[in-house]
Amino acid sequence: MSLSLWTAVWFVVAERHAAISWHYLRTGQQLLFNEVPGGGLALYANHPELQIGPVSFLVAGLFAPFSADVGEKLADAFMSGLGLYMLVLIGRAAADHNRGTGLNHKRLQQRVLIAGAAFIPMWVEVSVRFAHLDDVLALFFTTLAVRALVRGQATAVGVFLALAVDSKPWAVGFLPLLLALPRPSRLRSVAWAVGLVAIAWLPFYLTHLDTLAAARFTIPNQPASSLRWFGVHDPATPWWDRPAQMALGIALGALAVRRHRWPAVVFLAADARILLDPSVYTYYNASVLLGTLLWDSIGQRRLVPWVSWVALISLYGSALLVPSDSAQGFIRLAFGVGSAAYVLLWPQRAPRGGRGARPRAARTTSGRRGLGAASPVTRRA
Repeated sequence: MSLSLWTAVWFVVAERHAAISWHYLRTGQQLLFNEVPGGGLALYANHPELQIGPVSFLVAGLFAPFSADVGEKLADAFMSGLGLYMLVLIGRAAADHNRGTGLNHKRLQQRVLIAGAAFIPMWVEVSVRFAHLDDVLALFFTTLAVRALVRGQATAVGVFLALAVDSKPWAVGFLPLLLALPRPSRLRSVAWAVGLVAIAWLPFYLTHLDTLAAARFTIPNQPASSLRWFGVHDPATPWWDRPAQMALGIALGALAVRRHRWPAVVFLAADARILLDPSVYTYYNASVLLGTLLWDSIGQRRLVPWVSWVALISLYGSALLVPSDSAQGFIRLAFGVGSAAYVLLWPQRAPRGGRGARPRAARTTSGRRGLGAASPVTRRA
């Protein structure tokens, strides 16, 4: 109830300047269904600025029967509600993950509540103020994938991660979650993920080869971007930047799984994005706050989820209160590097009972250990 009221407060605040980018979803939906010329399978070839997956356009179509204003408000409410549902899913996933470790569930609920209070402002930023349905769906499907991973539902993990990528391409950084599955079921999950991504995207590429140009679409390199601190002063996105973001996110996620810290995968992929993206839109922080929420709820056992609040203050607070673009870029750089080092390298306390380091899928596989399997020495909650 308290988080619902907290969401309502932020919803009212954001609604005054809401749905900044909803027109992209509405236009893309019309193009996909050939309601306006130049769409269909030629959508991305003719409109490379629509860096949005086809699943997002399909979901946006649910609001098409309504007037533009009513559809926009309904979409805002729908996306806000998904954020609250994600908190429920993460709470249940954390409870399942820590079952048998002696963890006090009341303390766990308090931890999710406190971390969720930091998550909500950034969720409202992406879902209401900017109305980025594509980012919302990518993060929602990833949350469903985490829930399925903890429950040992390998096929569902692959399906949900594919839907995340089919909603927003940068979600490929979350694919290392597949490595947390034990080897036999991992192969099945990968096959589902690859197959569903191919079904969603290949028709556009095979029928219109110009669709490849969409991957080279550039945006301005803003003065507050962390790229400036790496010596990148190009006026627009460097040619190598998008591949580097994806490669860094996947590499860090794979390393996290190998170090038995799979709940950090989303966090690390989001870190890679904010470190290397030429833009600094505040809605980017929603992926970071989902990552910290997963880490604070599942990846560690401290009562106070301080990582989520450090993220909110560092990233959102600096955007609001720090006037210097260069200083904002440095804060983003320091947070990204520092938080990645923390979740990958900081020693983790072993839970009572020796369980909790692996998702249930790995724990219940007899005689086998996937890449995400934990040794008795390095287990953690």
